[in-house]
Amino acid sequence: NLGSDDPGSRQDIVTFALSGRIKAEEVAELKRLFEVEGQDFRIVLDLKEVKLADQDAVSFLARCEANGTQLVNCPAYIHEWIVRGGP
Repeated sequence: NLGSDDPGSRQDIVTFALSGRIKAEEVAELKRLFEVEGQDFRIVLDLKEVKLADQDAVSFLARCEANGTQLVNCPAYIHEWIVRGGP
């Protein structure tokens, strides 16, 4: 599930709060959103409510982090998979 907040007074940042399971379908939607929002805002992904992430999602999150997207509240096991290159 995807959610975003209005950056309001913090016009340079947009946060997407992710929840549930992240699969290839959600990765495709996130890429589309990043193409739109990433041009004008710094993107932050809040992963606090993420329960599962498949290989596509882990690879995507690793690329995001490498490209400067901030991952906040990242579950320890997902962060470990990002560091190791997969589950």
